[in-house]
Amino acid sequence: MELINVIIDGKSIEVPKGATILSAAESLGISIPTLCHLQIGGNGYKNDCASCRICVVEVEGRRNLAPSCATPVHEGMVVKTNTMNVMQKRRTIMELLLSDHPKDCLACSKNGECELQDLAIQLGVREVRFEGEMSTYRSDYSPSIIRDMDKCIMCRRCETMCNDVQTVGALSGVNRGFDSVVAPAFEQNLEDSVCTYCGQCVAVCPVGALHENDHTWKLVKDLADPKKKVIVQVAPAVRVALGEEFGEEPGVNVEGRMVTGLRQLGFDQVFDTNWAADLTIMEEASEFKDRLERFLAGDKDVKLPLLTSCCPAWVKFFEHNYPDMLDVPSSAKSPQQMFGAIAKGIWAKEEGIAREDLIVVSVMPCLAKKYETSRDEFKVDGNPDVDYSISTRELAKLLKQANIDLGILENSEFDNPLGEYTGAGVIFGRTGGVIEAATRTAYEWVTGETLENVDFKALRGFEGFRSATVKVGDLDLNIGIAHGLGEARKMLDMIRAGEANYHAIEIMACKGGCVGGGGQPYHHGDFSIVTKRAEGLQNIDDEKIIRKSHENKFVQSIYENYLDKPLSHKAHKLLHTKYFPKHKI
Repeated sequence: MELINVIIDGKSIEVPKGATILSAAESLGISIPTLCHLQIGGNGYKNDCASCRICVVEVEGRRNLAPSCATPVHEGMVVKTNTMNVMQKRRTIMELLLSDHPKDCLACSKNGECELQDLAIQLGVREVRFEGEMSTYRSDYSPSIIRDMDKCIMCRRCETMCNDVQTVGALSGVNRGFDSVVAPAFEQNLEDSVCTYCGQCVAVCPVGALHENDHTWKLVKDLADPKKKVIVQVAPAVRVALGEEFGEEPGVNVEGRMVTGLRQLGFDQVFDTNWAADLTIMEEASEFKDRLERFLAGDKDVKLPLLTSCCPAWVKFFEHNYPDMLDVPSSAKSPQQMFGAIAKGIWAKEEGIAREDLIVVSVMPCLAKKYETSRDEFKVDGNPDVDYSISTRELAKLLKQANIDLGILENSEFDNPLGEYTGAGVIFGRTGGVIEAATRTAYEWVTGETLENVDFKALRGFEGFRSATVKVGDLDLNIGIAHGLGEARKMLDMIRAGEANYHAIEIMACKGGCVGGGGQPYHHGDFSIVTKRAEGLQNIDDEKIIRKSHENKFVQSIYENYLDKPLSHKAHKLLHTKYFPKHKI
């Protein structure tokens, strides 16, 4: 590797050829402010379009200032990052950005998390000297994401995430000059586009141009209504991320305190999506066993691989991009939707609660879950199985507004019968977790033997697209795993072309799985936060006495008392769904 000698602010350093001034400065511990630039180590994301120019520096021998994020170093380069000229220009650039930016910071969804706001403070901006016409765009409301393009600074981070990492292609720069904006093709609504609602664009947006469709005050209204029975389910990944909003380290399990906080908010029952994850495995593992045995018996009509079906973002991605393969995914609903179907279809009747008087709320790390609740196939006579979903961030805000300090709460347990879970249920929140949970159960059902070691470590890891072979009796089970839709596309294209043969595959739309979901606390480019959350989930699994979904006694009782057995007619009616081909522009 060829090294280059450069001097930055009087400090000498050797850096690899091709390195930028910004990366060289970071190696020296020199901070250069950035806005459009973002690189997330561990997931392949890099936005270096150099559009904002906040990171300009002086380079000896160059007449104009250089954007440090996009300027490669050369031998003997001398750089100054902190001259009065540089400081003045950065401040002027910031004022120009603010001159075409709304001034409603107090009411903005990103208030307190806004990188533009933070940078204006850092650069000492107290007034904006420039006035004139401001760009104005229509707001775009979808079930999951709201686009407020008046706040867009054209950093293009969302575009890079959508096109380069997720390969969805829902967002791109359109129009020219003052009318330039990032939007779907033909400036159509996000709801009418190929957007999957994964929320990764929201996760990287530095301002309030992209944010979740917030249901917090809808929830407050329902909690305040004495005529409504309001219950909540909480996804596995929430418990290892919520604490970050209260000053705790990523990956710390705040489950017990979270349950206490939810009760203090006024929920009538606090249940766990992990219970429904165990239920999901009963159906998915049964479906896999059925398909596998028919395949091995020579049935030409059976479709393998079986694709786990818990993530609504990849489901929508699949419907848009692979309509010819819609018989591949498992027909089992996601845990969120299984929970809603059981809660309103069975539990409410047992409790004597009318369906229309029961409000089922989910707390999810994922913005696509908001969209999933709105899909027509998850409604009965127009009444949704899950009324609406709030994100981890929304829950944190609501707890703070209610003056509930998560750090000082006592632990309490989820309510039953929809609150007990196994270790297999909790690992649904990390990449590889769903397929590992399914394998633990499928192993015993296929072989008829007790699985002593449930840790299928070959299925773990953070490679974007990986393959593993698991021994199930005499069978070598070929499994594919992808997290991030760009990696999923690679795997699905290979399967479609006949270049890869798997018995089962798992896809999660977000890097790292649900722990890296678009509704989680912002990690601001530090992907180690996501990996720590995944480790936190694995720690919970490791400490569980029961680690196989089919051994959950409360799941067993649902079948004994109501559903008969997995894949029964009753189970199909309540717990399974269909997929639909969607247009692609």
